[in-house]
Amino acid sequence: MTRALVIGLLGAGLLGCASTPPLLETERSYRVEWIGARPVLDDSHPTLTLGEDGRAYGNTGCNHWFARYELQGQRLSFARAGSTRRQCTLPRMEQEAQFLDSLGKVRRWDFSPLDQLRLWPEAGKPLRLWPAEG
Repeated sequence: MTRALVIGLLGAGLLGCASTPPLLETERSYRVEWIGARPVLDDSHPTLTLGEDGRAYGNTGCNHWFARYELQGQRLSFARAGSTRRQCTLPRMEQEAQFLDSLGKVRRWDFSPLDQLRLWPEAGKPLRLWPAEG
C-alpha cells in the first residue's frame, strides 16, 4: 500500500508540472542581453515591457520605443515599432536599428533552461532577455 501511495504522489506531482506551462508576464520589464548572435553594447540598456493593453514599450539604449503586440499562447508578434528621434553614437544607432528590426521578426517566445526569455524569429537566433531588477 505504501508503494502505491508513493507512485500516486509522484504521478500527481509530475502531472502538475506538465500541465502548467510557463507564462509570459505583462507589466514586467525585461533587459535585452543579446540581439540575435550579438551581445548588446556594455554601456547600453535596451528594455522591453509588454503592457496589459497590447502595447509594448521600452528603451533601445538610445531612444524610447513603442509598438503594438499580439500574444496568443507561445505565439508573439510585434507591429512595426516607432521611437523617439534622439541621435546617439553610431554603434548605439546601429544596435537600435537591429533591435527594432528584430522585434518585427519575432514569431514566438519561450524560456531557456536558465529561465532567460527568448523571442524567436521565424529563422535565426533569438533576442535574449532577463527580467529587469527592481
